[in-house]
Amino acid sequence: MKEHKIIVGSEEWCALPKINIPGIKARVDSGAKTSALHAVNITPFKKNGIPWVSFHVHPLQDDGKTIVQCEAMVYDRRKVKSSSGNSEMRYVIKTTMSIADDCWDIEITLTNRDSMGYRMLLGRQAMSGKMLVDPESSCLLGELSSDIINLYYKKQDTPRTGLKIGLLASNPDLYSNRRIIEAGQERGHEVEFLSIKDCYIKLDGKNPEMHYRGGRILNDFDAIIPRIRPSATFYGCALTRHFEAMGVYTLNSASAITQSRDKLYALQLLINNGLPIPTTGFANSPLDTDELIKMVGGAPLIVKLLEGTQGKGVVLAETKKAAESLINAFKSLRANILVQEFIKEAGGKDIRCFVINGKVVESIMRTAAPGEFRANIHMGGSASITKITQEERRIAILAAKTMNLKVAGVDIIRGQRSPLLLEVNSSPGLEGIEGASKKDIAGKMIEAIEKDLKYKRNSRYNSQNDNQEE
Repeated sequence: MKEHKIIVGSEEWCALPKINIPGIKARVDSGAKTSALHAVNITPFKKNGIPWVSFHVHPLQDDGKTIVQCEAMVYDRRKVKSSSGNSEMRYVIKTTMSIADDCWDIEITLTNRDSMGYRMLLGRQAMSGKMLVDPESSCLLGELSSDIINLYYKKQDTPRTGLKIGLLASNPDLYSNRRIIEAGQERGHEVEFLSIKDCYIKLDGKNPEMHYRGGRILNDFDAIIPRIRPSATFYGCALTRHFEAMGVYTLNSASAITQSRDKLYALQLLINNGLPIPTTGFANSPLDTDELIKMVGGAPLIVKLLEGTQGKGVVLAETKKAAESLINAFKSLRANILVQEFIKEAGGKDIRCFVINGKVVESIMRTAAPGEFRANIHMGGSASITKITQEERRIAILAAKTMNLKVAGVDIIRGQRSPLLLEVNSSPGLEGIEGASKKDIAGKMIEAIEKDLKYKRNSRYNSQNDNQEE
């Protein structure tokens, strides 16, 4: 019956008591099917084998300081198209909404709504059979006074005891990014995912600022962990450099990341410090192809795109003719390439050394998939723990130091002459090394930040984790 339905305006205050949100203003939108809640630091986990998700909610409009820590069982995960036309995979939770002395369960998707005016969107699925909408009115069920809001959220404004760490990256669902957030939170810190594309800079000689989607000013971070994908190197490093200018600690500096991404410059820096690399050639003109091939010992040889990463843009030319065709084809496309000797005796294997603050914390042997020459776990390869030699350890530590990287993945192959350095990665992945070693490598990254910032955790956590130290 219509007379039993709640009449609401275009915006109303409601509550989500099961996830500890006593008051939040929702945009009532019958044009949207599903309801949505503003959430950041969305982290999946399991409770008694059941998928759950933890997340932070800023429940008040234009207030990025009031934070509610929430947890809920995952009801679903589905692709949702926003009002701007962009689609994204979102976690869906089922929780109780309280409004006008009534309450019922609704489905809510979790997403970052910083760019939207309201922290919650109430869709027609949640309103069906319960509400009638008067779009010309607002807050028909009453406003919440500032005194009530302060009463609701004063406990949420307690001073934080840990560090506030920003993870500057592109994809919050990547294993490495999820693990870093988890490791920081486990150690009592607030870790927030910062999307590279949603940050923008204010250049000001007196008051430089970093802004985030929706106009929020990012001015209260103790540390930034840059995890910049190759395609975002220029913009990501510009953001990292700006955080540095604001006096924020960064786990890897912008200059170190930039030079590590320039493969030719990186190799030049490494050999200038006496580090052994496979013989490598670089030329601009196709007229030099024959000499270039001779320079690296002839075929088979490796051709590498300077802009490639994670094994992409790396090709094995097994014959001189194939090498000539490949090099000339790349040159005709004006692509910058390196030509490198092929170390056959490596047998499709390489060593990844994970270096943190001048120490090799773990090493794995990566083996190429059948039919592949590159040891890449993203292309079907495998990984296992390996014991490295003192020379390999020296190479890994010196390579990271040469590139000024506090965190680095250093790739080494075992040649007949000696170990050879292949590459130094400024955003090394965690999945392969944590999966093979069962070690908390993400935690060691957080501990490096604590050490550099001279931050001491409480003794209870330290005593519980003494057995994790090397």
